[in-house]
Amino acid sequence: MARRYLSAAVALAAAAVVMHPTGAQASPPGTKDVTAVLFEWKFASVARECTTTLGPAGYGYVQVSPPAEHIQGPQWWTSYQPVSYRIAGRLGDRAAFQNMVNTCHAAGVKVVVDTVINHMAAGNGTGTGGSSYTKYNYPGLYSSYDFDNCTSQISNYQDRGNVQNCELVGLADLDTGEDYVRRTIAGYMNGLLSLGVDGFRVDAAKHMPAADLANIKSRLSNPSVYWKQEVIFGAGEAVQPTEYTGNGDVQEFRYAYDLKRVFTNENLAYLKNYGEGWGYMNSGVSGVFVDNHDTERNGSTLSYKDGANYTLANVFMLAWPYGAPDINSGYEFTDHDAGPPNGGQVNACWQDGWKCQHNWPEIKSMVAFRNATRGQAVTNWWDNGGDAIAFGRGSKGFVAINHEPGSLTRTYQTSLPAGTYCNVQSNTPVTVNSSGQFTATLGSNTALAIHAGKSGC
Repeated sequence: MARRYLSAAVALAAAAVVMHPTGAQASPPGTKDVTAVLFEWKFASVARECTTTLGPAGYGYVQVSPPAEHIQGPQWWTSYQPVSYRIAGRLGDRAAFQNMVNTCHAAGVKVVVDTVINHMAAGNGTGTGGSSYTKYNYPGLYSSYDFDNCTSQISNYQDRGNVQNCELVGLADLDTGEDYVRRTIAGYMNGLLSLGVDGFRVDAAKHMPAADLANIKSRLSNPSVYWKQEVIFGAGEAVQPTEYTGNGDVQEFRYAYDLKRVFTNENLAYLKNYGEGWGYMNSGVSGVFVDNHDTERNGSTLSYKDGANYTLANVFMLAWPYGAPDINSGYEFTDHDAGPPNGGQVNACWQDGWKCQHNWPEIKSMVAFRNATRGQAVTNWWDNGGDAIAFGRGSKGFVAINHEPGSLTRTYQTSLPAGTYCNVQSNTPVTVNSSGQFTATLGSNTALAIHAGKSGC
C-alpha cells in the first residue's frame, strides 16, 4: 500500500464549518468531559492506564484507535483501512477489548471508539484477522454493489458530490445512502455498544452526508449515544461542520489551528473571547483539541515537539470553558507513517518512544481543575496586552499563564474564598486573602492554577 493511500486517509478525513449555534447538546454527559486519546495503544495497555492514571486523574473518557480488522503493515494508518468489522486489529482481539471496557468502567472512565465507516481498504490481501479481501469485495460483508459509483479520488472540495461520493485517497467509498450499508454499519456499532462502549468518534464524517449518519445513528440500540464527528473546516468548501451538529459533537479544527498561531506568533491576550467569539461553532457541540494524530504529523497544529508552547496550550484548553477537550497521547516519530512502538504495547510511560501527554504533570493536573470549575463563567480576566494572561472560573478556580520571555510578579484579583490553595502546576501553596487576592511570581513559560477541589499541597 503506497504512502499516498494514507497519511492522508485520516488527515483528509474531513473539512468545513459555518457558525450558527444549533443542534444537539451532545458534549460528553456528566461532570467529567475530558477525553484522553490513547492513539494506537493496545487495549491491554489502555486498560491498565485507566486504572493507574485516567481514573484517578479525573478523565471522563478514553478514546481508543479503530478496533476493526484492517490491512497488514506496520504503519499507523493501516488501522484506518478496515477489511472486516471483526475486532481483530493489531491492538487486540474481542476478549482484550471487552476486558478493557470493563476495566475502564471500573475505574470510572467511559470508552469512545474511533470508528471507520466511510470506506473500506484499498488493494487486496489478507487482513490482520485472516480475512481475504480485494478492493470492493470484502467477503461476508460488502460487494461491489455497496460502493459509490465514483471510483476516482476526491479532487474538488467545492463540489459536494465529489467530496461525498468519490474516494478519499483511493479508499473504497461505501454508499451510505444504501439501506444494506446503513444496516451493516449500524450492526458493527451495535456490536461495540453490546460490549459496553459509551461513544464513537466518526472518522471522515465529512465524506458522508449528515442525513446518512443520522439514519445510521437512529438504528443504534442507544440512538442518543455520544458521538463526535470529524469534519475539518475549509473556507468556502461545499460541506460545512455545522451540517452535522444535529447528530452530535463536531470536532472544531479551527480551535487547534488558531491556538498554534496565537502561541507561536501572536499574543495570548487575544484569547479573551476564544470560542464563539472567534466564529467557532457553539461550545455545546464542539470537540476541541490542541493536536490529534493527523495534525501533529502534518504540522497544522502544535505538537509534542513544540515544548512549552504545546504544554501551555493544553493548560489553557483545559482551563477555558469552551467545547469538550481531547488530550492527544501518542508516540515520538520522525517518519510520519511509522506505526506504534512495540506494536502498540505500552510497558511504561516515557519509555520506548511513548509520549504519554495525558500523564504530563502540567496537563494531568488540569483535568481535576476542569472538573472542579465546570459550569463556572470566566471572571477576573487580566492580560498585559502581550503574552501574560490570567482568569478565574467563578468562585471555583483561577489560572495564570506567563508566556513572556522573562518572569512576572504581580498581585491577582480572584473571586475565590480566602484560604490556602495548591498551585497544581508546581505543587506549591498559594494564599488568597480576604479580598480574593494573591501575589505570585511566574517564571517564563510557566503557569499557575488553583481550584476549590485542592486546598493544600
